[in-house]
Amino acid sequence: MERNKNDFWVGLFVLIGAVAILFLALQSANLLSLNFQSTYRLTAKFDNVGGLKPKAAVRSAGVVVGRVESITFDDKSFQALVTLAMQSQYRFPKDSSLKILTSGLLGEQYLGVEAGAEEKSLANGDKVTTTQSAVVLENLISQFLFSKAAEPAAAPAATASAAK
Repeated sequence: MERNKNDFWVGLFVLIGAVAILFLALQSANLLSLNFQSTYRLTAKFDNVGGLKPKAAVRSAGVVVGRVESITFDDKSFQALVTLAMQSQYRFPKDSSLKILTSGLLGEQYLGVEAGAEEKSLANGDKVTTTQSAVVLENLISQFLFSKAAEPAAAPAATASAAK
């Protein structure tokens, strides 16, 4: 009888530990978000969302003020349509803008909100029209290489003769 009782408590302890590890793994991978605060929905269109994913953070001044709810493709405008779930306690002016930013050099992407100056605030269902797409590293490198290739080859010779 005593052995069965100990087996039950050990099994219960192992089960609680496994659930705790699963919870921490899902929480750290942003696959589980327990948010009991009320939210309002915003939409925005971007030319390129890069590696932005659903459940990514929406931040303003470094503070998480919402989450990306979904990302879909609009086949009429050929843009990505991003739906945001903003926490109701944070209100932003109607002329606010959104940028896709990266935390660190190669970190995860998130949406940054820059507040505008208008008196009226964004409400549920509003569309944010001022957006800046993700910076794609490959595009930056190709622009740099093409600008270097377009420079005239005679320029170094001209500066060398001027130095004499």
